[in-house]
Amino acid sequence: MKKPGLMLFFLLMPLMVWAEATKPNVVFVLFDDFGYSQPPSYRKDSPFKTPNVDRLATQGIRFTDAHSAAANCTPTRYGVLTGRYPSRIGQFGVLKTYSPPIIPKSRLTVASFLKSQGYHTACIGKWHLGMNWVDVKKGKSEELPTWARMTDGPNALGFDYFYGFTHARNIGGIIEQDKVVANVKGIENQPMMIKKALEYLDQRAKEDKPFFLYFPMCPPHSPIVPAEEFVGKSGMQGKEGKYGDWIYQGDDMLGQIMEALERNGQAENTLLIATGDNGAAGRSYEPLRDNKSSIYEGGHREPFVARWPGKIKPGSLSDQVICLNDLFATCADLLGKDLPPDAAEDSVSILPALLGKAKAPVREATIHQAPAGLAIRQGDWKLITLRNGTRELYNLKNDLSETRNLLEKNKEEAAGLQKLLQSYIDKGRSTPGPAQKNEFDFDLEKSGDKKRNKKNKKNPSEEK
Repeated sequence: MKKPGLMLFFLLMPLMVWAEATKPNVVFVLFDDFGYSQPPSYRKDSPFKTPNVDRLATQGIRFTDAHSAAANCTPTRYGVLTGRYPSRIGQFGVLKTYSPPIIPKSRLTVASFLKSQGYHTACIGKWHLGMNWVDVKKGKSEELPTWARMTDGPNALGFDYFYGFTHARNIGGIIEQDKVVANVKGIENQPMMIKKALEYLDQRAKEDKPFFLYFPMCPPHSPIVPAEEFVGKSGMQGKEGKYGDWIYQGDDMLGQIMEALERNGQAENTLLIATGDNGAAGRSYEPLRDNKSSIYEGGHREPFVARWPGKIKPGSLSDQVICLNDLFATCADLLGKDLPPDAAEDSVSILPALLGKAKAPVREATIHQAPAGLAIRQGDWKLITLRNGTRELYNLKNDLSETRNLLEKNKEEAAGLQKLLQSYIDKGRSTPGPAQKNEFDFDLEKSGDKKRNKKNKKNPSEEK
């Protein structure tokens, strides 16, 4: 005779499997150095072709006021995975091949959180958050030998599977889990990444388990190495032709992911997001001022489109101010779970905005950062505090191009924003909850940042 407990387990098992299967999958596609005005869905006269970004916008929602956590690569990725502003650890620049990890294993990430909720998790593509290399001589060369092994990378931060590369300057070194498995030509890298991503989606279709796929691609970041099949596909001429082809290849990879989700019957239960980590490199597009690495809008305002059939209304448009940091809290909200007080301190759920149910701003305010300093955005106003002591105030509703500094005429507005920014710094968080510690102090009163403490003094951040 079966024990009552065992009988109950067998009775409930189908319900348990159904519950796991109904948890939405999450796919986060991150373009690299993707300008806000590059997709035609964001600027009608754009010379670039991004048919899949544009198709995703018609199938779901397009945000017009979305922002990366920073105006360059590494700090934004820190924000995406931790839900925390990278200025809290003093990360204003980017890492190199041999840079140590900047996310400690003790910190909860969106991957480790979802893994704890029964998800299978994978990162396929560019990491750029540091690793500890074992028995590798750290020289000037960026190339890693095929036997090289590392620790404290993606697997240590909640990803069941990792296949990718350290950063764009070392695009030839292919890493699987914790080992370098190949060194290839740059032109070969992205076809390998998308092939692996499609294999991953096909494998997940065979299992009744929700999944999280983080796909940080290389395009349109340099090296600009479009595969042969994409050469000339953008239709652009001259020196921009190859760059346009590279963007088109990145968009095609998004399209292949979309097709795989549909082919495998996964699309209906998948929240798919496509966005960029910062502005275009060395290219400014009206109406935004400046580009990558700038504190102005061209440095951090991003295309952001999302689809979730049956949940997100097709063809939706949102002017909500959101941040890529918000992925973490949104995932928790999807599952109806609370996060611990020492996690995702600067992440806000944008689920109400995605579903078209937000009646008010989802964010109280948003901090932007660039190597030059910080800015805070609340409503139409944006206050910039540079590390050299300069302050600027802009009204983005009337001056999206940030051409008129209104600081002198609106000192009370500036003072209020300054006070709010300082409170976010002092509390170690910008969301409700107990105060947390920063690993870096940005002294607004002295119009400059304090010296890093010993923990962060050697943190590499010299590249852009």
